[in-house]
Amino acid sequence: MPSRRPIGRTLLVLATLALIVFLVPVLWFRPWTLDQFYLRVFVVEALKHPQLLTQIGILDRTPFDGYNARLDDQSPAAERATIGRAERARRMLHEYDLAKLSPKARLSADVLDWYLDDIERGAAIPFHDYPVNQLFGAQSQLPDFLINIHPLHRAHDVASYVKRVAAIGPAIDQVIESLNVRESLGVIPPRFVLDRVIVQMHGFRDVPARDNVLVKHLAEKLPSVRDMEAKRSASRLAEAERAVSDVVYPAYDRLLAKCVHLDSLATTDDGVWKLPNGDAYYAQALRHYTTTDLSADSIHALGLSEVQRIQGVIRGLLVELRLPAADVGATLSRLGADPRQHYANVPGVRDSILADYQRIIDDASRRSEALFDLRPEAGVVVRPVPAFEEATAPGGYYQGSSLGGGRPGTFFANLRDPAGVVKGSMRTLAYHEAIPGHHFQISIAQELKGVPFFRRLIPFTAYQEGWGLYAEELALEQGFHPTALDSLGALGSELFRATRLVVDTGIHHLHWTREQAIAYMMKTTGMAEPGVVTEVERYIVAPGQACAYKVGELKIVELRERARARLGARFDVRKFHDLVLGNGALPLSLLEREVDAWIAREGATAAAPRAS
Repeated sequence: MPSRRPIGRTLLVLATLALIVFLVPVLWFRPWTLDQFYLRVFVVEALKHPQLLTQIGILDRTPFDGYNARLDDQSPAAERATIGRAERARRMLHEYDLAKLSPKARLSADVLDWYLDDIERGAAIPFHDYPVNQLFGAQSQLPDFLINIHPLHRAHDVASYVKRVAAIGPAIDQVIESLNVRESLGVIPPRFVLDRVIVQMHGFRDVPARDNVLVKHLAEKLPSVRDMEAKRSASRLAEAERAVSDVVYPAYDRLLAKCVHLDSLATTDDGVWKLPNGDAYYAQALRHYTTTDLSADSIHALGLSEVQRIQGVIRGLLVELRLPAADVGATLSRLGADPRQHYANVPGVRDSILADYQRIIDDASRRSEALFDLRPEAGVVVRPVPAFEEATAPGGYYQGSSLGGGRPGTFFANLRDPAGVVKGSMRTLAYHEAIPGHHFQISIAQELKGVPFFRRLIPFTAYQEGWGLYAEELALEQGFHPTALDSLGALGSELFRATRLVVDTGIHHLHWTREQAIAYMMKTTGMAEPGVVTEVERYIVAPGQACAYKVGELKIVELRERARARLGARFDVRKFHDLVLGNGALPLSLLEREVDAWIAREGATAAAPRAS
């Protein structure tokens, strides 16, 4: 009987040659097709960002998850390289004949084109952001990533975790290099930012290494790692402790010294107008976050108009409740200070708050069944914001699930002051961050089928945060709020979002001081000072980001009402929601194009004559 080995070897050689023929143009030259080009763009970028691969999670627990032992390159050279890759990718995209694409395929090309063009526009004003800041700076994001994203299911994951802890040292040195470049350009954060960061870093590193959050997290997780023997667990824990003591802490000391130096040069001017080309940088920041060409002046005017409109709605509800309506902010402040609106500061209160949030989300999930045909498969859980981030983190935020299914979507609630949590505002926050807000939008995008992979991940803030705000509005319209005080809490939240337009543009375009912005927001919204301070300081380090929420929400509502007016009785809000969510994140101009095309199709269907 003849041997089958030569045939097997021949098939293996042919398969290898075929793979080479496929991969060479895909990875090094112009790919044969657009789908291959999309794959190339994603693979090349993902390989440069191991933390993104971990967050996606589709290769975890496979022989290809070596990226879990590495961190992203934080250096200025890496930032320049990202810009260069975007420029080359956009040129290559336009080498294809895009005019011949189907509408569905053209949407993918246009989404990527907008995204790459946005990177190129930002490259004209480089290194104007603050890589170290009190809200999302590298000094807090690196530990946060290891605690909340890095998987710890098996011994291999533990080994990768320890390597990543040690890799924080070189990453911090890359951040220092980035700060040096920005200092040479005159880009220095405001003094309060550096003061907050210095305090934050001392809180992280001024404890024995064995008590550091990175070591304690590993110690808590080790008992649940299936294939770890006790002796090996102790060894890995000791390695992590040594890495923190010998590598991480010295790196943080170097970063602390750099921040102290920058603090000596910093000023109390808070807006980016103070930076070289600051006005141009802010204009690009607004375009990046709102995905529109709205000017700072027009956004400021929109904010003032929205504040006036929402205050009018609130006054009407206050009159119904027989509450003082002349000064909306003052009345909301008194209601917010009412002890009945707060939790008693007793043992177990944090668990009670988390349980109440989960009940709100479960109720929202049931109510949403009548409004959405398209719903995510991934679940969502509620967890507290990590303790070392509580002081400077916002009231809540959402973290998407892994595509591999190993990590659910997570709504992080800030419990830094449990007694300060306002019960009337909890529902709106949960609707925004979880259901039907970010959890629906992000999870559905991640689960999309029949689109290039990048469409499942690409972010556009106005769409994402606009949807979060739209989810709040939808819940209010649909009666998710059981009491008038809950409805008032929702309107108070909407008022707060409108003030963001005024404050962000006030700080960065009209030269408002931090104190002026805080005073305006407190008076307008009635919010307590600690929460307002955190918010205003957030806008200062993320110029333009806060404007995306209202701009995005107003566009989604405008498109819904346009569809309702044109389609009349044929309008189905479930179909509208399925359309908006079913394409993933889009720049607002492309979202409008898709909705208009849908309206035309629905209208044509209605007008078509029926067969007799």
